[in-house]
Amino acid sequence: MEPLTIKTPADVLSFVGHTLGFWPQESLVCITLDANRVGATLRVDLPNREGGFSYARTVADYLAHDASAASVLFAVYTSEPQKPGQPKPHAATIAALTCALAERGMTIRDGLLVGDNTVSPYDGDPQNGQSLPLKATESSQINAEFVYRGSTIAPTNHITLPASTKENRTGDAVNDRVKTIHTMNPGEALEQARTLWDGMLDAISYPNDDETISLIANFQAPAIRDQLMADIPGIDEPMDRVLLAQTHSGPQWSRVEWAQQLLLHAYTHSSTKHSAPILTAIAFVNWWEGRGSKAHQFLQLALEADPAYHLARLSDLMIGSGMVAGWNMDKDRAFRPRGLEAS
Repeated sequence: MEPLTIKTPADVLSFVGHTLGFWPQESLVCITLDANRVGATLRVDLPNREGGFSYARTVADYLAHDASAASVLFAVYTSEPQKPGQPKPHAATIAALTCALAERGMTIRDGLLVGDNTVSPYDGDPQNGQSLPLKATESSQINAEFVYRGSTIAPTNHITLPASTKENRTGDAVNDRVKTIHTMNPGEALEQARTLWDGMLDAISYPNDDETISLIANFQAPAIRDQLMADIPGIDEPMDRVLLAQTHSGPQWSRVEWAQQLLLHAYTHSSTKHSAPILTAIAFVNWWEGRGSKAHQFLQLALEADPAYHLARLSDLMIGSGMVAGWNMDKDRAFRPRGLEAS
């Protein structure tokens, strides 16, 4: 695959959109740079209040995990209007970030201000004609190359779940299967569940209805659920290290992506009362891949299905605290081509 060359602001915005998979809103996006090579891409929500040294330090800490990065390119995406003679939107935040990066031996190479309709240099004068219409991204060379490779940019990062059959007859079938699991020897039940799951992960087609019902039922048992989630990345290391993405080995990302499709398939066959474990597992996949805000959305859906679902609540607290999956701190193990999000 030929390397991409970023030359213009339109190229930058196209790169960000395709890397994240959606168009950021009220966001700060930072791209680490080493000489002329692009490193990690990070998106975070803009702070509610101006300034915020703790916010700036957190962002700088994320970026500093790219050990080879020497400088940063940032883009502020906001609908806040730029008023003549007034500081730029979120100027105090960018000033704090500049200081926090300097403390970590990094500099800001350039910045962009992205509004609802235009993009301009962050340090430029809005009256001097340097603004470009956002539609320019559609004709940029980078956008054309990504589209050619099959990439698309969603208008937002809000998830859209496939239609669910919900309260259908599979609910009773899952309940019957759960009762059977509870009568089995725990080790035998776990082994059967792992064998079924491994077969699905190695397959190239979706499971039949009976297998799907068994999968949904297996995820209702916490001990089985945790092991099946840990089996997703294909890493033979302790379960807790896999779930927290703190392993020595990197995940098999194609396997992780297929697991998410299987879980979404299971969700479409789940009744509401059985869907929380499935949605929580999908949230973990998104967190592993660096999509913190999407992981949060899936966890919120899990809690809507079952407000008392303990794993979803604890996981949402973990992600909400800003914890990033360890694999995303290593460019050789991080999921590609998507960028990193901190919820």
